[in-house]
Amino acid sequence: MTRIGVFVCWCGANIARTVDVELVAQKASTLPGVVYSTSYLYMCSDPGQALIKDAIRDYNLDRVVVASCSPAMHEPTFRKAVEEGGLNPYFMEMANIREQNSWVHDDRVAATEKAFELIAATVERVKRAQPLEPLGFSVEKKALVIGGGIAGIQAALDIAEAGFKVYLVEKTPSIGGRMAQFDKTFPTLDCAMCILSPKMVDCYRHPNITILSYSEIEEVKGFVGNFEVTIRKKARSVDEKLCTGCGLCIEKCPSKAKSEFDEGVGERKAIYIPFPQAVPLVPVIDREACLWFSKGRCGLCQRVCPTKAIDYSQQDTFIKERFGTIIVATGADVFDPVVYEEYGYGRYPDVITSAQLERIIDPSGPTKGEILRPSDGKHPQSVVFIQCVGSRDEQKGYPYCSRVCCMYTAKHAFLLREHLPNVKLYIFYIDIRAFGKGYEEFVRRVQDELGANYIRGRVGRIYPEKGKLIVQGADTLLGQQVRIEADLVVLATALVPQKDVEELARKLSISTDQYGWLMEAHPKLRPAETMTKGIFIAGTCQFPKDISDSVAQASAAASKAIAILQQEWLYSEPVVARVNKNKCVGCFACKEVCPYSAIEEEALVEQTSGLEKRVAKVNEGLCQGCGNCASACRSQAIDLLGFTSEELIAQLEGLAKVERE
Repeated sequence: MTRIGVFVCWCGANIARTVDVELVAQKASTLPGVVYSTSYLYMCSDPGQALIKDAIRDYNLDRVVVASCSPAMHEPTFRKAVEEGGLNPYFMEMANIREQNSWVHDDRVAATEKAFELIAATVERVKRAQPLEPLGFSVEKKALVIGGGIAGIQAALDIAEAGFKVYLVEKTPSIGGRMAQFDKTFPTLDCAMCILSPKMVDCYRHPNITILSYSEIEEVKGFVGNFEVTIRKKARSVDEKLCTGCGLCIEKCPSKAKSEFDEGVGERKAIYIPFPQAVPLVPVIDREACLWFSKGRCGLCQRVCPTKAIDYSQQDTFIKERFGTIIVATGADVFDPVVYEEYGYGRYPDVITSAQLERIIDPSGPTKGEILRPSDGKHPQSVVFIQCVGSRDEQKGYPYCSRVCCMYTAKHAFLLREHLPNVKLYIFYIDIRAFGKGYEEFVRRVQDELGANYIRGRVGRIYPEKGKLIVQGADTLLGQQVRIEADLVVLATALVPQKDVEELARKLSISTDQYGWLMEAHPKLRPAETMTKGIFIAGTCQFPKDISDSVAQASAAASKAIAILQQEWLYSEPVVARVNKNKCVGCFACKEVCPYSAIEEEALVEQTSGLEKRVAKVNEGLCQGCGNCASACRSQAIDLLGFTSEELIAQLEGLAKVERE
């Protein structure tokens, strides 16, 4: 005969305002198997937990029901209290009488009755609870960081400094990411490369960091502590060990192409190094632009290379490694404003994006920092900025705010005035969102010291006239139309998810939101974690953020990763699926619905017939206890431990019994 204790929480007034908790506790004491029932103001507090532990000892309880808020909030807290009281932590069940009751009802009498019904059902379920033990796994003492921008660099350095090996994988030829394209950073106007370059060099020289640039993730298997990752190292057509970075091959190359690093406003050679401070300082051959690969002639770079590093026969190679944890820091893309036909981007050369302006301003950019109109190479006398291009626009872009656009526009206005003291500046905005330390003050400087004309309103049309761009818009503060003659129009484009992020998310078995950003486990309490244990996120792959926030989240992700790598053994939740192999018919419907790739196929020889059949097998390290497989199983061969059919049916019968009475 089970001896059950019921503990009803007031949750301050969250529950008690709608539910008569004392009456519920009194009625719960009459349920079969319940030997103790009480209520308390905050069960999750230290005194509330002590109440549970004392009752287990004083009343010889072997099961516990806590009626309070959502299990997602405090189930670990109460399991720990029960364990400290001497019981298996899985002999505790929670009845959610807050989210499922008090928060959604106004009728106190009905809510009180419903709370009792939920407790009665949970009492019947906990009677069937089985003791479960955490699952233990060894840990591979090595981390994988995907993405070599500032967030990935910071995470790699933090983990390496803690004494663990790190593989830093970057899909472009050099680490550095988006920050390497910047001239200066807001609000301090520090030189971006002066900040970034030392960290890039630290990564390159650190004995615990292996940089795999021009590489991509091909496949990810395994689970926390034991991820098996296949990395595709793309062919550079240049031997990294032989190359000295002298640049002679680039100098002699006759073929050119648009520079991705310069956002298409500049050119590069077919063999190129993205930017002067690149790490590693090794060129790569663009096979589409290279005359040797496209037409079978030239070969000049190979002939002039003093170390014979050019290798046209080089092929992609695959590296397989095991990692204890993974950090994803793949960054973001910028919105393509071509869909705003009224702005003329792509038709009028003097309509450019902020990312393109960034490269024009940069001293290492295509114009060496001289600000020139693309159409005629002259200095612009008036510049119009248009904010929120792609942001806060459900029709053509995204409804969210990209957070950094207001600030990088203010920075660009500041830098333009430094280069061109007499330039006129106009900024069309919806709202100014300067959210960080020193940000509001920086925007005020641009408005007050520079005299930049901030116009609250939208631009309706841009068209050329007599060598100028006519910008027509509305000033909603003054309530009048605005017509400005501009030499240059700059579109402050939104940050959007990387084009291939969903494919990477699928390989990693992590989720994306409705826009394509990688999903955190909890927006407030677990912002650097994902729902797949051992995989963390950092930087703008999660959502638009500035450099300081990206670095902070990268260090947070690194600390989470280090906490795993420091352990010899990891223990995970035993709430996993279990297959009854005698019932399994090998349809593998479970495998199709498993979001974590935890279902495997196993050959089984039947003892009676001697015939081999294939059955489902659960990889307990990968299983996250979602229950999809159990619900999809046609032969009822799968149970979820802690949520078995017997427990759930008993819970339903307990509810039906109370309603009948």
